[in-house]
Amino acid sequence: MQQPFSLQGRVALITGGGTGIGFDIAKCFLASGATVVITGRREEVLKEAVATLGAGAHYAVNDVSDLSLTSQLVAELVAKHGAIDILVNNAGINMKRPAVEVSDDDFANIINVNLNAVFSLTREVGKHMLGRGKGSIIMISSMAAYYGIDRVAAYASSKTGIYGLVRVLASEWSGKGVRVNAIAPGFIETAMSRTAMNSDPDRKHKAMDRTPMGYFGKPEDIGWAAVYLASDAANYVTGVSIPVDGGNSIGF
Repeated sequence: MQQPFSLQGRVALITGGGTGIGFDIAKCFLASGATVVITGRREEVLKEAVATLGAGAHYAVNDVSDLSLTSQLVAELVAKHGAIDILVNNAGINMKRPAVEVSDDDFANIINVNLNAVFSLTREVGKHMLGRGKGSIIMISSMAAYYGIDRVAAYASSKTGIYGLVRVLASEWSGKGVRVNAIAPGFIETAMSRTAMNSDPDRKHKAMDRTPMGYFGKPEDIGWAAVYLASDAANYVTGVSIPVDGGNSIGF
């Protein structure tokens, strides 16, 4: 095995790949030789992202929350690119609000995008991968699945559910050549996280104080971890959630 981390010749589908962590996962995958398809709701954002990413990058407009579109999306991408070798379930939403102020509709909306949609897409891509006898599926989880974070009841519930899904699917599919894993990002510097942290200095200080490495991560830190999990270097890794967090999950 000369290049165990290479993704040459593989097709990766990344939801929410036009911005933030998803964009940097796409960038790292391309640097490792993959063909990348990013999805999102806003075509103008996807077009700009693909133009920046360069050769090997493609996009498909898709709203993950509309589960009726999932099977059609997968069929179209397989027809166009020949296969989906890697799936990264990155798209997600959050809402910071005290639990007593979260309505049933608020809660259901976050569960639908962050968990129901992930299962729907993973199931449809999984059928394709199982038919080929190979594939790597990566879920983007969160520190909210590791410990209690106030004011994110719906988000934490969805991300905790993701890890349960990873374990079950890994148990069902790994023996058939399809590995399923998760990455749990710590506090990563993105435009969205900077806005959130700057608007809540107490939370920012608390996050930093329990991160032993003493600084927030970069989106590409998640990207390179995803490259590892997608590659042959991780052939014997399945059913796990890897914290990429500067030690935040074990900090005090």
